[in-house]
Amino acid sequence: MKKIINKLTIFLFLLTIFILPNSVFAYSDKLILGGENIGIEVRSKGVLVVGFYNVGDTSPGVLAGLKVGDIITGVDDTVVQGITDLSEVAYNSSSITITYLRNNVSYTTTLNLVKDENNVLKTGLYVKDAIIGIGTLTFIDPETKAFGALGHEITEKNTGTKFEISDGKIFKSTVTSIDKSTRNSPGEKNANYYSNVVYGTISKNEINGIFGKYEGDLSNKELVEIADVNEITTGPATIHTVVNGTNVEEFEINITNIYQDSETKNILFEVTDKTLLEKTNGIVQGMSGSPITQNGKIIGAVTHVVIDNPQKGYGIFINNMLKGIEEWLNHSF
Repeated sequence: MKKIINKLTIFLFLLTIFILPNSVFAYSDKLILGGENIGIEVRSKGVLVVGFYNVGDTSPGVLAGLKVGDIITGVDDTVVQGITDLSEVAYNSSSITITYLRNNVSYTTTLNLVKDENNVLKTGLYVKDAIIGIGTLTFIDPETKAFGALGHEITEKNTGTKFEISDGKIFKSTVTSIDKSTRNSPGEKNANYYSNVVYGTISKNEINGIFGKYEGDLSNKELVEIADVNEITTGPATIHTVVNGTNVEEFEINITNIYQDSETKNILFEVTDKTLLEKTNGIVQGMSGSPITQNGKIIGAVTHVVIDNPQKGYGIFINNMLKGIEEWLNHSF
């Protein structure tokens, strides 16, 4: 949840979560317009601590001084890249040395495992090494094949913090149904995803989106010009998203306010399209990243829904999403 802007109520990151020059960064002067529903899988750097459980009267993990949000990167002399690495080492000894990151600073601690009622050694830790969900593809740069999606960072729901990723992928997804939004209860897209049909690899999870290299077919893709920030106005605009199957559709919105100084919540809009309102009752989870166009140019992407009025939502400027991949593109391609 985020703080109130312009006296509106709290809003929600839809996957569950930069001051720019006027000129737009891009390796081409046009982008391939997205709107496709995508499956998303990201893997963490190490193993993320998301909670604790007691073995007897207390948790060995708590006694070791670990906290929710810590990232375990090593056990004894073994580098930990996932839960399997942790399990293979941890349960072979009653006392292990944990190396972990907290606020990007590395620490070590000793964790003494405790046997449960079945005489099995336990760490007292709940951990996670991957997140799987759905979202919406925003754009692809036709020259570099760099893509951007979501328009906001992926967060771990138990910690509420940014999920530090090592890698990830986007893949085919089909929307099967919609749970409509209601006041104070955002709806969501229900979807199937096909992890064997990979569209691209994810390299970055940042405040302004997820980014990587697209590996799918780019033929017959629509190209659109990129709007400067000073070209974006209040009034009619269009969002591009999937509400059934894989078909990207266009829906009318009305932009009511523009916030130049915000990092990610730049465009306040209201859904006016009767068809979309009938299907979803506004913005639903899974629409994050749906591109917004105005006067034939891409201006941004959907990022948030207003909780107490789901017909309203926020979007990020496309310039801000492109800014998020500028340095990465300069060094990656």
